[in-house]
Amino acid sequence: MKSTFKSLFAKVCTLLLTFSILLQSCAETPDKFFGVAILNSNMISDFGTPRLTKELNDNTIEYPDIPSSKKNGNEATDIIKNKILYLEKVLKDLNALSANSDDREEIKKQAIALYEFVLPVYKNEYTAYAQLCDTKAPQEQKDKIANSIEQKYNAEFEKRLNSLVALGKEFATENNLNVNWD
Repeated sequence: MKSTFKSLFAKVCTLLLTFSILLQSCAETPDKFFGVAILNSNMISDFGTPRLTKELNDNTIEYPDIPSSKKNGNEATDIIKNKILYLEKVLKDLNALSANSDDREEIKKQAIALYEFVLPVYKNEYTAYAQLCDTKAPQEQKDKIANSIEQKYNAEFEKRLNSLVALGKEFATENNLNVNWD
C-alpha cells in the first residue's frame, strides 16, 4: 500500500512539474509582450495635450464652399468612443498577459495602471469635450474643459508614461528587440 502511494505521489509530482514547465513556456514572446504592454501606449500619447483637443475640434469643421466637408454631427464623439473601445481592449489584453518574471510583472502593473488612469477621463471629460465640438459650442466652453484636462491630468500621465517607457526600454534591450525610440 505504501509503495503504491509513493508511486502515485511521484507521478502526481512529475505531472505537476511538467504542467508548471508547460505554463512557463506558454508565456508570450518578448516581442508580443512588448507590443501589448508598451507599444499600445502610442495610442494615448496625445492624452492631456492640445494636440488631441485640436484633432477632435478639427474633425468637426465644415467649409461652406466644399460640400464634401459636410459633417454628420458626431465625428468628435465617434473618435472618443473608438479610443475608449481600444483602451478597453488593451486593458483586457494586458490583464491576459502572463507575467512570468519580475520585470514583466512590473511592466504589466504599470501599463494597467496607466490605462485605468486615462480611461475615466476619456469616458467623462473627453466625451464632454467631443460633444461640445460636435454641437459647435463656443470655443471658450471647449477651452475650459481642455485646460482642465491638461491641468488635472497631464503631469501625472507624463510621469506614468515615462516610467512605463523606461521599463520598456530596459525590456527591449534585455530581449534584443529592435525598437526605434525616436
